[in-house]
Amino acid sequence: MMSINHDPETFVYPADMNEGQEALALWLRRLELRSPLTNFDRETVLSFPGTLRRYASSRDIVRLGERTQQSCLVVDGIVARFGQTSEGHRQLTAFYIPGDMADLHSAVLPVVTAPLQSAMTATVYFVPHDVIRRAGERSATLARAFWRDCVVDAQVASEWLLNVGRRGALARVAHLLCELSCRHFAVGLTRYEFPLNLTQTHIGEALGLTGVHVNRMMRALRSQSLVQTEGNMLKILDWAGLASVGDFDPGYLHMKREVDD
Repeated sequence: MMSINHDPETFVYPADMNEGQEALALWLRRLELRSPLTNFDRETVLSFPGTLRRYASSRDIVRLGERTQQSCLVVDGIVARFGQTSEGHRQLTAFYIPGDMADLHSAVLPVVTAPLQSAMTATVYFVPHDVIRRAGERSATLARAFWRDCVVDAQVASEWLLNVGRRGALARVAHLLCELSCRHFAVGLTRYEFPLNLTQTHIGEALGLTGVHVNRMMRALRSQSLVQTEGNMLKILDWAGLASVGDFDPGYLHMKREVDD
């Protein structure tokens, strides 16, 4: 049976559900894209214990100023990181898809300075910080993989800043679609066709655009036969053309394995 915590729209599942293990396997695949790991490392990651929680859309997962004791691995749905001004204006600064550990850095910086919220119905597998820290202490290769994962997250944030600050509206939208495509493909999900479970408001808050402007840009991309949408599914019809419009170079995602010295 599911138990319900104090948020009536958050459901806590038993920790041994297959969903958590599948998400750990996706995260392990992402780690291995960038870092060489041993069999011991793989077994360690796949054995991480945790707690599953399912969130309705637009629910806080970690709150500003909270001291956390767990890191958030996305099982399904999309989780967004955001900042907010004192006047209530919000900027989304990251999207996390299945297989992303949204706040691995919190294992060493547990006080939340950028909250996480479900962008849609989402399931999160919470891994205790002490489990992550002990794993890094037992294996230098795994510690470097964790470190590299955090560094890449920072580089993605840097690219998002460039996207919002220096690219035009059409390029911003195209760039985001290209990134999401590559990130889905990196963990073994489909590349040129994937669920875009984001509202125009979410995309606008990530790209510094209004929802109306996002709608116009999506229409423009469809009219140029670069993408096709059906329901919540997005299909890229012309990858080279979309990447050109978005000024997209996937190098900042570091999807090729680094060699440790």
